[in-house]
Amino acid sequence: MLGVQLAALLDGAVPGVTETLDLVAGFDDALVYGLGRLDEEQTGRLAAMAGALRDTPLGPAVGEAVEKITAGSVGDEQLATLAGARTALLGAVHDAQLGRFDAALGRARASWEETPTAPVEGPLGASRSWLQELAITGWRGVDHDLVSSSDQAISALLAEPRLRGAAVLLDGLAAELRASCPVATMDRVPARRWADLWARALLLSQPGTGGPARVGVVSGRLLPLGVDVHEHGTAVQVQVHGVLEAADGTAARLVRASVTAAKVDTIVGPTLWRLLDGHPVLLKALAEHRSVDLAELPVTAGGDLIWRDDQATLGEPADPFATARLRLTDALAPAVPPLERHPVRIAEPVLLEGYTVDGDALSLDGHTLPVDLERLPSCGPLTSELVAASSACVGLVRWEAGRWTLQPLAVRATVKRKAVEAHGGDWALGPTDPKVVKAEARAGDAVAVLRERAGRLLRR
Repeated sequence: MLGVQLAALLDGAVPGVTETLDLVAGFDDALVYGLGRLDEEQTGRLAAMAGALRDTPLGPAVGEAVEKITAGSVGDEQLATLAGARTALLGAVHDAQLGRFDAALGRARASWEETPTAPVEGPLGASRSWLQELAITGWRGVDHDLVSSSDQAISALLAEPRLRGAAVLLDGLAAELRASCPVATMDRVPARRWADLWARALLLSQPGTGGPARVGVVSGRLLPLGVDVHEHGTAVQVQVHGVLEAADGTAARLVRASVTAAKVDTIVGPTLWRLLDGHPVLLKALAEHRSVDLAELPVTAGGDLIWRDDQATLGEPADPFATARLRLTDALAPAVPPLERHPVRIAEPVLLEGYTVDGDALSLDGHTLPVDLERLPSCGPLTSELVAASSACVGLVRWEAGRWTLQPLAVRATVKRKAVEAHGGDWALGPTDPKVVKAEARAGDAVAVLRERAGRLLRR
């Protein structure tokens, strides 16, 4: 990313974004205190949301849902409509901001094409019932009994393989609520985050919801750019951003490959990689900075590879910085699926060079971009000190909390007059820092202990 591109990205606010987010915040505030006990101010905020959508295809349904909820009738259909309305508003913000990014960098993006998917059927009723109870009660009314009532719904979803995504989402929301109970005593409720999880879970719990859209298969060479680690108390996901050079000669495109594992909150740091040892090809490619040759690997229209290690073969060494410099400018970005259109989902790979870092902000040609140091993974060698000393970075540009930020995935820095590199996936096969290795040895292998105990229980 050059200074002129950064200037275009940061050139003022996109019209209408602030007003749209205010409408979403109004609905989120109503969820804090519960849709079953709306006061005049919260009723007005719901009416404002309905008014903003009046001339859209959603307008009549949203208006009717708001009227019924205001009158005290909080049903499954009305809640699904409001969740859809909230998602549509955030989708509009997402499109506006992503359009700004693409225009600033000149990035080409595929257009979304609807593809038929087999509807997912299963035990979704219990999930909807729990989410309805949450909405009526409000976050401030959540206690341990209400959180515990989610157990049946989560167990039912986990038993159905195609509903595992919804199950993990619901389990994560329940875990956060359980850790915050009683919510009434909290100084500040994370209203936007919990409303995001609630709305997405409710939409995924509707009858006939489509599963992941597998639109085809790809063969070719995957060139990893970097790793984004999503860590939660109950799960961890490693998302690899990369460039795919297709074997059929079509244009190179940006893709993501994700692998996920369930966990307990005591497993943190480099030990997280042990949970993903069922994907040795991917882990070795990350640790050794190598390409991966893919053979008919499924891919969605949203650019997500459905990772299967047995259809991947380690390739030649591939420097992520060289990949970013040579292929990012012409790689086709994927379209964004409808339910993924949310501002926090924006995470676009970029290469920045020749900048300086002052505190938590990066400066390039007189323009400043905040650096999100809180997203640095605990399972790799990337540290805030290395970021501060860096002059080149492969990272993800994000838009959240009303501003653009940069999340480093890999940096080149000068430390004690020596050039060093650090990548988020460098420790995928185990830490290479002697101090970290010793600390891990002293702590013991928590994953092995838990697996042994689980196996002992299963044998009984």
